[in-house]
Amino acid sequence: MYIVSTGIGRGCRAALASVLGIETGAMVHVGAAALGASAVVASSAIAFSILKYAGAIYLFYLGWKTLRSPESPLRAEAVDEPSAWRSFARGVLVNALNPKVALFFLAFIPQFVRPAEGSVGLQFLALGAIFISVAFVIDLAYAFASGALGRLVSRSQRFATLQKRFAGFAYIALGASAALTGNEGD
Repeated sequence: MYIVSTGIGRGCRAALASVLGIETGAMVHVGAAALGASAVVASSAIAFSILKYAGAIYLFYLGWKTLRSPESPLRAEAVDEPSAWRSFARGVLVNALNPKVALFFLAFIPQFVRPAEGSVGLQFLALGAIFISVAFVIDLAYAFASGALGRLVSRSQRFATLQKRFAGFAYIALGASAALTGNEGD
């Protein structure tokens, strides 16, 4: 959702930057899982809650900022360097602060790890890299498609207003979902 919203609102270049950010955030989770930190987050209600609420607050902030921005996202600085950098940084934060991603890697990757065949940490890293590579290709398709859609609708002020509202409320809804989701260990 973040990639598509960025592509429509800021253009293809910013969407591509957000893809790199999302995948970088995923690398944080893969590294944490390989080091065992994800297991700590999954088993500690306090650690899970801190990560969960930090992510929810950040998503609320993005939603509030989007809704309160004076100009339409389709008219904003569509392809400048700061916008691309911001899209990357936001992508990293959106993904790195999402405890569901940590739990996904903790639940998914161990099914394919074979302790008898070598270092478990290295296997985590290799399998995580494969997953991120596949996600990268899929996310690139979203970035290019949303960037093209953004160009098509960029002349419509009504669409720009609707898109801004949709993006703002979507971030707030994602934040609420993150805040209300409990740790499976609770």
